[in-house]
Amino acid sequence: MRQIDGTRPRVPKIVTNQTLRIGATMGLPDALASLGEDPAVVLAEAGVDPRLFDNPNNRISYSARGQLVAYCAERTACPHFGLLVGQRSGLDSLGFVGLLAKYSTDVRSAVQSLVRFLHLHVRGAGTFLTEESGLAVFEYQIYHARSPGNEQVGDGAVAVSFNILRELCGSDWKPVEIRFAHRRPADATPYQKFFKAQLRFDTEQYAVVFEGDWLDRELPDISPELRRLLQAEVKKLDLQQGDRFSDQLRNLLRAAIVTGHSSADQIAELFSMHRRTLSRHLSASNTSLKQLKDEIRFEIALQLLEDSDMDIVEIALVLGYSNASAFTRAFRRWSATTPAKWREYK
Repeated sequence: MRQIDGTRPRVPKIVTNQTLRIGATMGLPDALASLGEDPAVVLAEAGVDPRLFDNPNNRISYSARGQLVAYCAERTACPHFGLLVGQRSGLDSLGFVGLLAKYSTDVRSAVQSLVRFLHLHVRGAGTFLTEESGLAVFEYQIYHARSPGNEQVGDGAVAVSFNILRELCGSDWKPVEIRFAHRRPADATPYQKFFKAQLRFDTEQYAVVFEGDWLDRELPDISPELRRLLQAEVKKLDLQQGDRFSDQLRNLLRAAIVTGHSSADQIAELFSMHRRTLSRHLSASNTSLKQLKDEIRFEIALQLLEDSDMDIVEIALVLGYSNASAFTRAFRRWSATTPAKWREYK
């Protein structure tokens, strides 16, 4: 058994809440084997059933996956273990979402499908596409900054993103820059060898930057009927699973509003993400923080008006208004009547 600094690495407690398809992590046993380790032994040490990797649709919690990859990095004394795992996966690891991207009309629509539907594959993180000054930035954003193994997971996600873009764009495609949201490693050679591009560490994002013209590249034509079937299947899954981030945000806003912690900066901090990342999520959902806060405030107001005896002034203060008049104006905008009349006729 390999040891680190003469001691056996600590085995973390693995959480079993299932929130992540194991698909893009399927290369983990192979990465262990490539380092001379017996995957079954290492997985058993980490408290993970090796059968988890028998089917890409098997699920594991986001935090448990992070703990597992971090443990393997420590166990093998390989600081770039996450990179080794990620470079073994691409579109095929993403199930129906990957197929929909693969059979899109062009690279832009393919990447947009990944951005829109990646939540069907993984909870706890998301992808974003931005275009600026002729460059495209395909970003992987981890929602919870303190999740275990984030550095390893981020490295793996960038490698998967790199493989996806190369598969979509072809062998002539080359990135302009690869970004990492962690310190520069003592030895960046494995990163340089794989990406063959400029590397930037200590940034605020995990991302692949490339020339924006590649987004217009047309993909091989397939049967429109097959494309429609894939779109229908993915949308069906989307309806079944729902938009978990939006649900989380709405639930959080209820508490944030009544505790006076509902500014954009405070909400972003609660999700351990940058404010502009929060804005991108909201924009992608065709909404805004103000709109959601208004909806939640209205819901809370109705609940308090109907289920409590709090007076209008108290309700106004609970909802973050400086006085009853401001609350009344907002309520009239939402319902075309006043809080007092609503309570009277409820």
